Amino acid sequence: MKSSTRLFKSLADETRLRILALLLKEEKLCVCDLMAALELPQSTVSRHLAQLRNAGWVDDCREGVWVYYSLTPADPPLRRELQALLARHVETEPTAVADRERLAGFGAGNRCA
Repeated sequence: MKSSTRLFKSLADETRLRILALLLKEEKLCVCDLMAALELPQSTVSRHLAQLRNAGWVDDCREGVWVYYSLTPADPPLRRELQALLARHVETEPTAVADRERLAGFGAGNRCA
């Protein structure tokens, strides 16, 4: 029951939902990508990523000097169902759409890769 509680608590914040919405559309993102899309400082983005990682939503992977974040495989049935629900909900949610547009506007030339 504790892992279910942790999953639901992690969804109780708009910034974390916005991060998950971006990661549902992108394979991997670094903190600078998320900062540009969300228009938030590094410390805020990193704090929320740590909470999502602790709840089992995201993994991090170092590639050279960059750390990329991606969704963990949705193995537990509850997380798989929540992830599918989120994916459907954020498809047209105005804040999520605006975040995706800002990320696209950030451009490949500015991305960490």
